[in-house]
Amino acid sequence: MNENPIGYEKIPRLLKQFAIPSIVATLVSSLYNIVDQVFIGQGVGYLGNAATNVSYPLSTICLAISLLLGVGSAARFSICLGKGESKQAADIAGNGIVLMSLIGICYLILGELFLTPLLRIFGATAQILPYAQQYAGITLIGMPFLILTNGICNLIRADGSPKYSMLCMVSGAIVNTILDPVFIFGFKWGVFGAALATILGQFLSFFMAVRYLWKFKQIHFTRKHLRVHLRDSLITMYMGTSSCVNQLAITVVQIVLNNSLTYYGALSVYGEDIPLAACGIVMKTNAILLSIIVGISQGVQPIISFNFGAGKYDRVKKAYLLAISWNAVVSIIGFCAFQFFPQQIISLFGNGDELYFEFAVLFMRTFLFMVIVNGVQLLSSTFFTAIGKALKGLFLSMTRQVFFLIPLILILPLKLGVFGVLLAGPISDFIAFVVSVLLVSKEFRLLSQAEKKMVAEQEKVA
Repeated sequence: MNENPIGYEKIPRLLKQFAIPSIVATLVSSLYNIVDQVFIGQGVGYLGNAATNVSYPLSTICLAISLLLGVGSAARFSICLGKGESKQAADIAGNGIVLMSLIGICYLILGELFLTPLLRIFGATAQILPYAQQYAGITLIGMPFLILTNGICNLIRADGSPKYSMLCMVSGAIVNTILDPVFIFGFKWGVFGAALATILGQFLSFFMAVRYLWKFKQIHFTRKHLRVHLRDSLITMYMGTSSCVNQLAITVVQIVLNNSLTYYGALSVYGEDIPLAACGIVMKTNAILLSIIVGISQGVQPIISFNFGAGKYDRVKKAYLLAISWNAVVSIIGFCAFQFFPQQIISLFGNGDELYFEFAVLFMRTFLFMVIVNGVQLLSSTFFTAIGKALKGLFLSMTRQVFFLIPLILILPLKLGVFGVLLAGPISDFIAFVVSVLLVSKEFRLLSQAEKKMVAEQEKVA
């Protein structure tokens, strides 16, 4: 086995090495839905856009499963490598991969069985439902492969091969982007064509990820490691809980948001379909920004986990602070784009009447007003997961979505109508930011104390 450079290489260089490929991979992953949205908007219209919006929770639930198992496995994998326990790391990887396969198949079966009632729960109106059934019915087929691809890519990154992890995701996205216009405009297949292009891209990414299993650098991986152990499974899911819950909370928010916009939109001049279509565009545009932040988060996770396992707490703090500074730059750029160029961004997703653009611009500027700080909560949640404190990570992952955003979406419109739904976003972002800063500051003090204690013990031995 080669000595792992995560324990001694300079933090800025490591973050570039791990985060940049991870950013590209997560950005490309989010583009699966964005590309579909753009081509469907141009080829089908805003009802097609609304259909992808109400289908989107199925994708976010799928991602939540892959984060539960992928992030949980990767965090344990990295900590074991930091402690020099390569055999245990191999067992963790194999256990996680089998779990991803089994749960992915179960998700596909349940999703297809209950597709129509689920889409209605997600906010589909009578006009939108046929489009959503067609799109979601096809994309569900690719979701077991998506779970495995995302999960394995987390392990690949933790093994020290972030570029290959990126390549897996990029290859599938390129196939999706090429096939979308061919199927939608060339074959005139509409939302069916967009869904088919998506799953074909996912198949390619899956096969590339699986190829890596026999090429791990830090462990010796064989078929005997592909076994499920109950204890390992429970610990892995515990470690991945905060990332999973954060994603599930996004799904719940999407459902509450869709239904609130439909209800209060119907009571306004905008009607029920315009707010729903605008919401899909705004949320998926914001998903581009969030995917970059998630990429930074995933890139810094193995650095934090390995060094924490090795007892190098100063490097843990440096890695987190550098990731936060990267997040600040990205968030400032996003804020400027959303506030100064909303109409240009929305126009990329197709045409609409004056009321449609009026609401979509208002939505983007209001709901994303505090985007400049909302990445801190996500990075901080990952930080706690990476150091093995999953409960704190879980609490932070729930602050914005569950504790603040959902109640505000339900309360504010009672007085402010549909505008109250939009206002819930920036208020919850700011409160979650404050809570994150307080918790991380306290943890930094504990790490400093542990570091001083370790130095003192080493001096006694010397």
